Amino acid sequence: MISQKPLIAIVDWARSPLGDAASSAENAVIGGAADVRRYLCTSDADFTDEICGATALIVWHNTPITAVGIARMKNCRAIIRNGVGFDSVDIVAARARGIAVCNVPDYGTEEVADHAIALALALCRQLFPLDQEAKQLGWIIRVEPKLRRLRELTFGVVGLGRIGTATALRAKALGFKVCFYDPYLPNGVDKAVGLVRVRSLDELLVQSDVLSLHCPLNAETRHLIAERELARLKPSAFVVNTARGAVIKKDAILAALRDSRIAGAGLDVVEDEPLKTAAEAAAPNLIVTCHAAFCSVESKLEMRATSARIALAAVRGEKLDNVVNGVASSSANPAAA
Repeated sequence: MISQKPLIAIVDWARSPLGDAASSAENAVIGGAADVRRYLCTSDADFTDEICGATALIVWHNTPITAVGIARMKNCRAIIRNGVGFDSVDIVAARARGIAVCNVPDYGTEEVADHAIALALALCRQLFPLDQEAKQLGWIIRVEPKLRRLRELTFGVVGLGRIGTATALRAKALGFKVCFYDPYLPNGVDKAVGLVRVRSLDELLVQSDVLSLHCPLNAETRHLIAERELARLKPSAFVVNTARGAVIKKDAILAALRDSRIAGAGLDVVEDEPLKTAAEAAAPNLIVTCHAAFCSVESKLEMRATSARIALAAVRGEKLDNVVNGVASSSANPAAA
């Protein structure tokens, strides 16, 4: 018997699934209001007719949703990106079809800020080279020139949103001198949080001993940090990225590491992730984690519950939270437009 309930399709990335087959966290929120089914897809080219007939899609991280895929959606009212970033979804195409695109901007604030600080501390205190030396039964502090006193260092933050603010305040508590660049914040934010504001990216680059990136990926920020920007940093500077990979041009930062033009990098995200070759992975003074900064038992449950709540609102024709593409209503059927 064919179900008469609306369908909420959970699209998990086939290369690295992060959900569970029972969709237990989502079903706990949605209950019997809709059928909840999980699909493993590499891209929207894998979408079946069933997925394209869903009322709402919950989309895990790297599964791209393009204009071609969006055009096939018959009943969709909302595409919910299971996470903060939404650069994997063509929000313009969705808006043209009357489909709201939503994200979950606040679920992993603590985790990502903690991860950024962990990467910064690992670089400033050279934890991984010291660990390797000790495990080789040696006891020579070869990296002594890179070991730094935190209160003598400037921690530069690009983007003072939720996560950028949380990271900056953690850095401040550790004794760093903290400054930030964010052209979209009103005057006075620096006074409210007790940080130093600079008015240009170049000014931030030349001051920073640790550069930590916390901006979304869009046309303005793609390759925000490339050859020219890396050349503005001190040779002793460290770069940390827990935002989006393509904010930093991958070839440029790997070359800067190989040429010792910066002292190290801690990257939770990389352009065209994951790393593709052994040569990329062998770049010196590089720490890479698996796009895992957001991840904790608690954060994943919060993220999934929030996505499910937004999907449930879409099914019910209610107001949607966290809309990023300006589609205010969830009640219109885009196929009928």
